[in-house]
Amino acid sequence: MSYKLKLPFINTFIFDVDGVLTDGGVNILTNEAVRTLNSRDGYALQYAAKMGYTIFIISGGNSKAVKDRLLSAGIKEVVLQASNKVKVYEELKAKYNFKDHTTLYMGDDIPDYNVMSMVGVAACPQDAAVEIKEIADYQSPFKGGHHCVRDVIEQTLRVQDKWFKAEAHEW
Repeated sequence: MSYKLKLPFINTFIFDVDGVLTDGGVNILTNEAVRTLNSRDGYALQYAAKMGYTIFIISGGNSKAVKDRLLSAGIKEVVLQASNKVKVYEELKAKYNFKDHTTLYMGDDIPDYNVMSMVGVAACPQDAAVEIKEIADYQSPFKGGHHCVRDVIEQTLRVQDKWFKAEAHEW
């Protein structure tokens, strides 16, 4: 089934950080790892949250600055240092009562594989690992950190006629 036919049912987004919300690069400054987030992705995350979508982050990384920034954008929960993403996914599902078929997960590498196999729409950036591309329902034409998150959020909201509603853009 085409991923476009599944988008009308999506009400929950889950994203990985490194390689999805970032380009996967990590700059080390003294004792702190610095990551760059794309502002277009940030806007889409804020907009989707404002439109009532539930958004989670499941990441193996550990950056308090990234967590704080994402929570301020309206992300429901940010789970860092997730060594078992399936376990975290199942815990979030039980806590927030969402369904597999209403969830879009975007990941880019092997740790995302099993969760991507469980959700309604599995998406990945253009530069994802080969194994991830093979199971993805949708491969964004954009690389990680270069508005691939905006791409899947915008597509989903457009299909549901919730993108570019003037009242939602009044901050």
